[in-house]
Amino acid sequence: MTHPVWPIFDLRVVTPRLELRSITDELAAGLALLAANGVHDPAYMPFSIPWTDAPSPQLERNTMQFYWRCRADFSPTSWNLNFAVIVDGTIVGSTGLLAHDFPTLRQFETGSWLGLAHQGRGIGTEMRRATLQLGFVGFGARWATTGAWSDNAPSLGVTERLGYTRTAARRAVRRGEEHQIVGFEMSRAHFLDSVGRDDIELHGVAECLPMLGLDAG
Repeated sequence: MTHPVWPIFDLRVVTPRLELRSITDELAAGLALLAANGVHDPAYMPFSIPWTDAPSPQLERNTMQFYWRCRADFSPTSWNLNFAVIVDGTIVGSTGLLAHDFPTLRQFETGSWLGLAHQGRGIGTEMRRATLQLGFVGFGARWATTGAWSDNAPSLGVTERLGYTRTAARRAVRRGEEHQIVGFEMSRAHFLDSVGRDDIELHGVAECLPMLGLDAG
């Protein structure tokens, strides 16, 4: 049964290997605890916003507040839609789609993270495919974008494997020093030709489309 007020809670993406579930408070708490156990080597910062630098328990509380904030600020013209990634019943990380003026631009940005214990197993590529499937097939996007620090080899590896096109690089500050963020984009045509799969299931999409400013039909 679809949630009577917030149908996004019922939005799911299922692949043969993992599931993306819309983040409830229970899943948010699980993600907060997972993040507190480590997302990356503390000597390196893979994120443009250094959220993992916060000490525990502030990190866990910040994580909960972030997901609440995303819900509170959700609108057809600006949304940040996040999912818990589940493998064999275990929360392993998070992935999301971020968009502004989506009904007009039909463009979204992806971002994700995995707990340290779950890295190096190909989960990152599979969850990116699942996220792209939702954006392109479920929401009818024309473009997907992403970005990573120029020395973030795992993220760049996923992006390259899926055949994104490099767009531009920009300078940004990371922990007080200048570094470079590399940008990428993927067209709908490339996704349909080379990335999309028929073994990825989307659930609860139609009920959510009006919240994104789209026709439910």
